[in-house]
Amino acid sequence: MSSTSLPQPGGTGDEVVLREPRALAVFERVARITAALFRGIGARVYFLGEIIRAFGEPRTYLPLVVGQMRNIGVDSLPLAGTVAAFIGAVTAYQTVYQLFPGVQLSAVGWIVRQSLVLEIGPLLTALVLAGRVGARMTAEIGTMRVTEQIDALETLAYDPVAFLIVPRLLAAVVMLPALVILADAVGVFSGYVVSVSITGVTAEDFITGLRLGFATFQVVYSLLKAMMFGLAIALVCSYEGYITEAGAEGVGRSTARAVVIASVTILVLDALTAAILAPLLQ
Repeated sequence: MSSTSLPQPGGTGDEVVLREPRALAVFERVARITAALFRGIGARVYFLGEIIRAFGEPRTYLPLVVGQMRNIGVDSLPLAGTVAAFIGAVTAYQTVYQLFPGVQLSAVGWIVRQSLVLEIGPLLTALVLAGRVGARMTAEIGTMRVTEQIDALETLAYDPVAFLIVPRLLAAVVMLPALVILADAVGVFSGYVVSVSITGVTAEDFITGLRLGFATFQVVYSLLKAMMFGLAIALVCSYEGYITEAGAEGVGRSTARAVVIASVTILVLDALTAAILAPLLQ
């Protein structure tokens, strides 16, 4: 709360303090937050427009896409596979011991498939990659910004958006679905191995549940979510790196902010997708 001091009439030296009304201070704070919010939205929309424009320069970004696909997808295979294996095993093990008496054991295969393909596989893969790939993406672009390498690209008549952002965007949109396919397969297989070898579920029970109520749209749904998550990771993390300021400290702040925003965006997209497309899964 701000205040203003005025001399008291009569020259006594005492001061009368005029305080700003609390309601006005709250209104000003809300106005600043709202202005900052819309300013951030406008900057991101402008950045998206620059990306769309940069797609008109294929000679700049196409030679770099394969390298980014390796960085984002191939190098992430061990991590994505390990996470999916443990999640599939834990899901199967917990499901067996949470079933009510009299429930057919084939439900284990059905629950493992539905959990991994529809939800856990795409979501956990995206969240893990937001930490690994997203942080790397932000740090790389942010370091180039603070060391003025992006300015050097502009001096050499290279479009920095086409050179840095578009290859990562295309690679993320292509490789996230590929990694999700791997995660789904590894998770289901891990659940099968744990169910058959540790619990009383037979291979026939698990496979019967695995086939129960299967529809092709379930896989399409999983891949659609993966594409949206890859797009969100690339857009958020590349933008935060592109606007990095204040040296190494700024790179650290941008990286942390990018991972948080990307993770929250993934969760929001997951909820919206479920709300819109879940009825089609019946």
